[in-house]
Amino acid sequence: MKKKKILLMSDDIRMHSGVATVSKDIVTETIHHYDWAQIGGAINHPDVGKIIDMSPAVGEETGIKDTYLKIYPTTGYGNPEALREILKMEKPDAILHYTDPRFWIWFYNMEHEIRTKIPIFYYNIWDDLPDPKWNEYFYRSSDLLMSISKQTYGINKRILPDYEDWQITYVPHGINKKRFFKVNKNNDKFREFENKFGLKNYSFKILYSNRNIRRKQPGDVVLSFKHFVDQLPKEKRKECVLIMHTLPVDDNGTDLRAVCKEIIPTYNYIFTWDISGPFNDEQMNFLFNSIDVYINLASNEGFGLGSCEALTVGKMIVVNVTGGLQDQCGFYEREMAPDGSGYVQKHLTEDDYIELKSNHDKKIEDHGDWVKPVWPSNISLQGSPATPYIFDDRCKYQDAGEALKYLYDLGQEEREKRGNLGYKFVKDNNIGMDSKEMGKRFMNSMDTAFEKWTPKQRFTLEEVWKNWF
Repeated sequence: MKKKKILLMSDDIRMHSGVATVSKDIVTETIHHYDWAQIGGAINHPDVGKIIDMSPAVGEETGIKDTYLKIYPTTGYGNPEALREILKMEKPDAILHYTDPRFWIWFYNMEHEIRTKIPIFYYNIWDDLPDPKWNEYFYRSSDLLMSISKQTYGINKRILPDYEDWQITYVPHGINKKRFFKVNKNNDKFREFENKFGLKNYSFKILYSNRNIRRKQPGDVVLSFKHFVDQLPKEKRKECVLIMHTLPVDDNGTDLRAVCKEIIPTYNYIFTWDISGPFNDEQMNFLFNSIDVYINLASNEGFGLGSCEALTVGKMIVVNVTGGLQDQCGFYEREMAPDGSGYVQKHLTEDDYIELKSNHDKKIEDHGDWVKPVWPSNISLQGSPATPYIFDDRCKYQDAGEALKYLYDLGQEEREKRGNLGYKFVKDNNIGMDSKEMGKRFMNSMDTAFEKWTPKQRFTLEEVWKNWF
């Protein structure tokens, strides 16, 4: 049976952004079932004008024969003329696009031209409430919305109440076990890595691995570290270190070297980029295996790959309760067991978020033992002309510092025990945060869409004229 071909429009899968990494996993986990082509975006892409045949490489990587993957590099995310040309050459059965809808306005303007022939799928996310009503027509430009977070699923359901169940599904990011897995701490390469970065010198290591931009609140992370270490006896302070795996200076963020020099001048901190620049996959895995706690205090966060990667190697996390980070907290309610023997835990599902909307206001307090959630203390309405309103969920750095102290006091043995519970949580197929499960959910969602989809009606100028008058 001939495989369907999907045209993916997102970051070039050969790049190292979060979108590129997930895009690659989408392709490799489904390459046995679909053929793929990609319009691969990047800032000032060096390969513009080339056609990159990745079929042999992806076949060798996955061990699957008869693979098809071609990349059409572009600066930005493409344009109508390039898309029309690629559609003629590749003749895909559907288009899948991924990331912020504002990048795709030119594409949505073409939706009727495309959807008379093939369906449009969208892997979408929105960071926070209130429901972004101005996105409605962007969302309606797609036949299938695969929601990355439970909060996004609820938003999609409320904004598009007339969409059928198959048109809105929940497909969280899944972490690839080939990139993130538990390592033997006696591994020679791992020990060499720890020695290179001086990580063996510390018994409590906190990792910030996020972009240095304002909404990620890197300054608050530094303050929370200070608040935590200030509470320790002087002889214990030298055992703790804050590891910042990010660009130390960014125009969209701040000068983190200056922040640390002023805020924590006598405490330990490491900027990994100052030692070796960006990490490859092996180094990233070693880094996550070396730490004790991962922290993310972002005031807006669609999903939070870093905290999920930490859970995948069995590490505890401290996260602000916002956006997709909620999914990793394992919030649950208690309900009577079917046999009446007592109460059992029922994790919140995507359908629960249709009514719940968000848990950033602490409606549900019970959570997994692998996380110490920090609740926003201030929810303010921000906006811009393109996005008129969105909540900014700000937590107190003091609360985050207390969370770090709580995890420190647990001790290494208890942290490892709880971290392993987090590992089991993200590996549970019912949770869906493993890359293989993500691939299965993509195939189920898109195969159902292929079965259910009907082309949009073509319009002639005469019909448009009649409808107008």
